[in-house]
Amino acid sequence: MSMKKKSLIIVESPSKAKTINKFLGDEYKVTASVGHIIDLPKSRFGVNIESGFKPEYIRIKGKEKIISELKENAKKSGRIFIATDPDREGEAIAYHIASVLNGNKQDIKRIIFNEITKNAISRAISDPKEIDMAKVYSQQARRVLDRIVGYKVSPLLWKTIYRGLSAGRVQSVALRLICEREQEIRVFNPEEYWTLSILVRGEAGEPFWARLFKIRNPKNNKFEKAEVKSEAETNNHVEKIKKANLIISSLEKRRIKKNPAPPFITSTLQQAAARVFRYSTSRIMRVAQKLYEGIELPGKGSISLITYMRTDSTRISHEAIKSVRELILHKYGEKYLPAKENVYRNKKSAQDAHEAIRPTYLSEEFNPEIIKKYLSADEYKIYSLIWKRFIASQMGPALFDKTVVEITGDDYLFKAEGEVLIFHGYLKVWERSFEKTEDNNEEENVTVPSNLRVKEELLLQQIKPKQNFTKPPPRYSESTLVKELDTLGIGRPSTYAQIITTILNRKYIEKKENRLYASELGETVNTILITNFPTIFNVTFTANMEEGLDKITGADSTYINTLNKFYHPFLESMNKVDSIKDQIKSNLQEKTEVVCDICGRAMVIRWGRNGRFMACSGYPDCKNTKPLEEDIQQVSDEICNKCGNKMIYKNGRFGRFLACSNYPECKNTKPIPLGIKCPLENCDGDVIMRKTKKGRTFYGCSRYPDCKYVSWFKPINQNCLSCGNTYLLEKNSKARGNFLQCPECNTIVTKKIKTVDA
Repeated sequence: MSMKKKSLIIVESPSKAKTINKFLGDEYKVTASVGHIIDLPKSRFGVNIESGFKPEYIRIKGKEKIISELKENAKKSGRIFIATDPDREGEAIAYHIASVLNGNKQDIKRIIFNEITKNAISRAISDPKEIDMAKVYSQQARRVLDRIVGYKVSPLLWKTIYRGLSAGRVQSVALRLICEREQEIRVFNPEEYWTLSILVRGEAGEPFWARLFKIRNPKNNKFEKAEVKSEAETNNHVEKIKKANLIISSLEKRRIKKNPAPPFITSTLQQAAARVFRYSTSRIMRVAQKLYEGIELPGKGSISLITYMRTDSTRISHEAIKSVRELILHKYGEKYLPAKENVYRNKKSAQDAHEAIRPTYLSEEFNPEIIKKYLSADEYKIYSLIWKRFIASQMGPALFDKTVVEITGDDYLFKAEGEVLIFHGYLKVWERSFEKTEDNNEEENVTVPSNLRVKEELLLQQIKPKQNFTKPPPRYSESTLVKELDTLGIGRPSTYAQIITTILNRKYIEKKENRLYASELGETVNTILITNFPTIFNVTFTANMEEGLDKITGADSTYINTLNKFYHPFLESMNKVDSIKDQIKSNLQEKTEVVCDICGRAMVIRWGRNGRFMACSGYPDCKNTKPLEEDIQQVSDEICNKCGNKMIYKNGRFGRFLACSNYPECKNTKPIPLGIKCPLENCDGDVIMRKTKKGRTFYGCSRYPDCKYVSWFKPINQNCLSCGNTYLLEKNSKARGNFLQCPECNTIVTKKIKTVDA
């Protein structure tokens, strides 16, 4: 009697295979492809344009063993199910696996599930599908488009800048956004303006602040928006306000409600986690992938804690809605549960292929606080954020009592607004601080007394004028760049992290203090691309291409039609640019007045792998090169404590530092001192700037580890006038801007705020 053959299930990830294996009996074997097994060749173009953009797929080097194991397992199996990730890329991987295995003429089916649970997997196995070729062609079109752009445009950058650079269909548009923001900041001209706040008190209440927002125009006797441009103008208003009779002219109280946000999709998860935890998008997705594939929990094995993390849909399954409503009812009470489930609309471009990102299980045993000890710090933070967001999304609104007070004082109108939380609603779970944006410069909520009345006279206690300057638009962070790409319809959930990682790795942009700066190289690349391919590397074209790929998925267009629509205009641009590449290169070279000391010809500034340098204009006849004048070594006053030679300034991956001029004989290096002696008693060290392993700047003693002095804030060589301390710390806040504070007595020193007593 022959034994029944096992069914084979093929997934992408070994950890995912381990998790699924736990749910299934002995009649199944679960194995992993470890991602793609077939792709375009790395060493050549690999696309036959003339044959309908036919890709030349090859087996990926290093995957031979995995492919052999898959084929061997397939021979021994009965049914074969391919359960790669439920997106277009997963569909393409499924197709490639099937193409490798179908030599056995076995029945190969595709199964799809959005969550790794026993019920979801069982349902998928009982209802297998055919591989969706529309999705396969859509992913193939994306891959071929990127290959065409990369292989055709990148050589232009090699010939005009230096070899090894790359251009990408989507990454170059992301770079363009960052460069254009850099240009906006560069040309921005700040304008001075002043704000005026008054501290007033009613007959029986606590004092409260109100801000000037309108001034009477004597020409038409109407109140108009307050626009105060100078200190002299401000002082004039201050004197008039001191003499004004302040009366409450309007008092409005109303109840407002604030609804919860939808459950996370990929882009909003990346935005929130980047904002709250300052994580990079690649780190967020790496952690989310682990939570999806499975975490080892005692007595339970490997458990998938969240649903699939690459999605653009806010849709939630009926089972999950039922579970979360039961949790809210039992844990928080009936008053926190809406009469009906909260339903959220998807944006128009959403594919709606999968549910929103949510916890797989909502029982208390999977509460983040309960399983925290089994999670890494990153896993706990991301899982907890997803847990809270999902539960909050199905809770009732938060209720506030809002009070708006308008105060008239002769020709001036002031306003104070205050909110009091009456009912937490979804804020019982979701922290209000999570909702603040990175560039939120809103005033803090004012506490307005409850016993005020209309026509009540107020006593002026203090006037606070404040000088301000208009600010340029902020540089993108990873969070705000993802939001912008998502809003513009550029890229898809699975691509955001890779886009940012690529342009960072290419050194087109730099990350400083959580902001993305365009590098000189990045701006040069961007200029070449948008000047010579204006119709291709722009937001509209790239967003339209994404729509074209979606149309292939929805069977509203074909693979060949979509690529033809792109390729022919692209080819025209490419041919035009190819004819002027020498001119482009020449335009990038800056002439200098420096004369080559070998042949006497002028030196020009060119690009190389290590940045810009001077080269003889007679190249290749003369190959003389020199560093740029700003890169020539600067000698410091510091003496090397090992060999006695002068030390010079050098640049490294963590900024400028001092190195011995006698290198390589002497390899001594040290940080640049700030000119401040270590403040700790009996220590003769200097305060220096240092970096943590993650690149965060801090300040410490040069005699570390003998001296343990550290500070997150930069010490400034200035005495405190209050306590005589020999240094202050440089700090920054949204309320005060840049200011100095004494670490001993906490006295704050700032030139930006003047307080006038009434």
